[in-house]
Amino acid sequence: MKRTVLIVDDNRDVLKALEKIVKKEFEVVLTLTNPNRIVEILGSNDIDIVMIDMNFRSGVHNGNEGLFWMKEIFKYDKNISVVIVTDTSDIELAVRAIRDGAADYILKPWDDSKLLATLNVAWQLRVSRLEASSLQSDNQQLKKEINRGGEKIVLGASPTMINVMNIVKKVASTDANILITGENGTGKELVAREIHNLSKRTGELMVSVDMGSLTESLFESELFGHVKGAFTDARDDRKGKFESAHKGTLFLDEIGNLSLQSQAKLLSVLQSRYVVRVGSNRQIPVDIRLICATNRNLMQMVQDGEFREDLLYRINTILIEVPPLRDRVDDIPILANYFLKVLGERYGKEGIKLTTNTLEKLANHEWPGNVRELQHAVEKAVIMSDSPVLKSSDFVFSSAPKHTNTSEMTLDEMEKKMILENLKRYSSNMSQVAVKLGITRQTLYNKMRKYGI
Repeated sequence: MKRTVLIVDDNRDVLKALEKIVKKEFEVVLTLTNPNRIVEILGSNDIDIVMIDMNFRSGVHNGNEGLFWMKEIFKYDKNISVVIVTDTSDIELAVRAIRDGAADYILKPWDDSKLLATLNVAWQLRVSRLEASSLQSDNQQLKKEINRGGEKIVLGASPTMINVMNIVKKVASTDANILITGENGTGKELVAREIHNLSKRTGELMVSVDMGSLTESLFESELFGHVKGAFTDARDDRKGKFESAHKGTLFLDEIGNLSLQSQAKLLSVLQSRYVVRVGSNRQIPVDIRLICATNRNLMQMVQDGEFREDLLYRINTILIEVPPLRDRVDDIPILANYFLKVLGERYGKEGIKLTTNTLEKLANHEWPGNVRELQHAVEKAVIMSDSPVLKSSDFVFSSAPKHTNTSEMTLDEMEKKMILENLKRYSSNMSQVAVKLGITRQTLYNKMRKYGI
């Protein structure tokens, strides 16, 4: 790569003298007496450094021309190093130019060795700026790729899902905290990602954290970060999820699994909008858009003393309830065909179809695992089938279909079935199951012992 310097001065003798010196270390040296041609030269040459006099018109020594052209150079390429040339009477002007972005200044009369040293430092600054610009560009592209994600939300035809998407579109452009509720497998994270993608933060990262997988001891380190030596395994400084999501979106999944102690720490950060890494006292400001999700009844948990009421209000500015798949039957064929297309391409079975009977069977299934279960069912059928058409027999479910014949069941059998279904639906959250069944938790425990559950 040839290092190129453009020297701009209305004095031809000065230009010749500077050109002779600069050519000792720089491969390409261009000279210019008329600053009006600066942009033209920049457009036809890859310029690294511009040396420019601060005054061009005779009798004018305020430096405004030099400052003007320096700004024009930065408009064209902000990474070019500008070195101003001035005399000893204009030190204040030189300081002002550096404040406005100049790499350095050279005083007339100059010392040749100092001049070349100044230009070499300006060259290194140019290289650093280019590397930083390239890294920033790569980082932005990486963010786009990460945020694009592998899965996307599929717009259904059911009224309940249309209502959800209408809410998403309304709140996405705001920075309001959002709580997404719904059973496991309904696609809460996909709704969160859609909100992020439609928001003004879409160019930044959406950082997802599974709160259910965090132990009490790792909570602060994972979310707030730590410094080297903070604990036994802290070998280096590490930023937490809040810092990683700075300027972007932080998605806290399964927030209902947090202990009361962790809830208090989280609330403190949400109120103050800064984090303190474990082992440090330095407050680090964070600017995040918060989206939380849970499959639990947080209001009931508040009543049971298991969740802080002030934290619930902090995260629950907007509530979005994602309906279970059994309540959006109209979407089952749409989702099934979407998964079939994606998975058919993945496994080299493009063009694979579903029969009408198969779609009817899928629509008639309870789907306790919701959309995730449907996706897995389609994937398994695609992998196992040797036919271009998936028949109803290609789908075998372990759970009962939606229209189960209960006419021959005893009351005890029906009661046991209801308890099992609700335990699965609410992930064995006894408080929620008891509320759903209209009994106390103690009664629920007694019935579970009775039926050997």
